[in-house]
Amino acid sequence: MSVVVIGGNDCMVTRYKDICKSYNCKAKVFTKMQTDFENKLGTPDLMVVFTNTCSHKMLNSVNKKSCKRDIPVVKVHTASATALKSVLEQYCR
Repeated sequence: MSVVVIGGNDCMVTRYKDICKSYNCKAKVFTKMQTDFENKLGTPDLMVVFTNTCSHKMLNSVNKKSCKRDIPVVKVHTASATALKSVLEQYCR
């Protein structure tokens, strides 16, 4: 299963990837808006958005991509490791 994490803290990027790996998921993490962001998202099985650290522009791109490709999006307010684990518990097991 492939997961894209949007938002979060820069210092937690490797931690987010390790958590996804422990649930047998491939992960991409975007903490900041990048050029050609919507195309870099790809077509994952799940997108996790940390809303407290995500810009409106990033969220709009995620919503547009998810509508086009019918990708589930989970919006979580906190950008903690525990929040990511609880989302992956529901979708990856």
